[in-house]
Amino acid sequence: MVFHADRQGTGDASARSPELRRVPAGGRRRLSRAVEVQEAVKGLILQRGLTTGDPLPTESELMEELGIGRNSVREALKVLQAVGIVDIRHGFGMFVGRMSLNGLVDELTFHSRITLQDERNQLGHLIEIREILESGLVQRLIDQQDDRDLAPDLAPAHDVIVQMETEARVGTVSPETDRLFHDVLYHPLGNPLVGRLLGAFWEVYHQLSDDLGPPDETPADVARKHRDIYTAVITGDRALAATAMRAHFDGVRARLARLGQQWSNPPASIAVPPGGGEDSWR
Repeated sequence: MVFHADRQGTGDASARSPELRRVPAGGRRRLSRAVEVQEAVKGLILQRGLTTGDPLPTESELMEELGIGRNSVREALKVLQAVGIVDIRHGFGMFVGRMSLNGLVDELTFHSRITLQDERNQLGHLIEIREILESGLVQRLIDQQDDRDLAPDLAPAHDVIVQMETEARVGTVSPETDRLFHDVLYHPLGNPLVGRLLGAFWEVYHQLSDDLGPPDETPADVARKHRDIYTAVITGDRALAATAMRAHFDGVRARLARLGQQWSNPPASIAVPPGGGEDSWR
């Protein structure tokens, strides 16, 4: 990538970080100025072998190192902070950020909310993806169960189920307990991205839960369905695992279907004022 110093930069930019300015074979289309600066900062992180939590050069040092002006550096850092690449701690400095899916959660939540009235809304697609993912994950757990006894590793999942059943007897299963079950169930797979991705899906659903109306399942049903998933994994029953996972998502599908029917057939008692149109229903 060709990196062009701007007039605000100090010193000879061409002498600094030549690795960041190398033009790839074939010569790609030049990036915009803003993206060019962002890529330069990312290139510096990679070039120095920095990892999550490592301190970054100061703003002034980046200006000197990259030969660019303060405004360009600040704009680049703002964008990189928004996507989790840079962590700016006021009064402490700048650091390589931790991976975050917060931006994805916000975007999915917003677009799911504005399409809830559609027959095949974004939340429905998201739930379908999560079901496919978790169905595969439980089968992967059973693969590991074939090779070794997972009971000790799955003890935390069993403890959460007991907590679910206790909560169900007194009224309701908390969303936090529900989420915790899925977090600890897949720990034996040793893939930290699984928890992050499922957590993002769960957060979107949780933020939209009130829009879907009350669940059709009783708290006892919720606890039982989670126990069925656990039992299928611990016994290595692949057919039961597939059935249990499908049943787990039936409740969500039912709520989405009911919401779709409400939008298709709004109650007659809701009068739409003249000129109100669809906005009045929303």
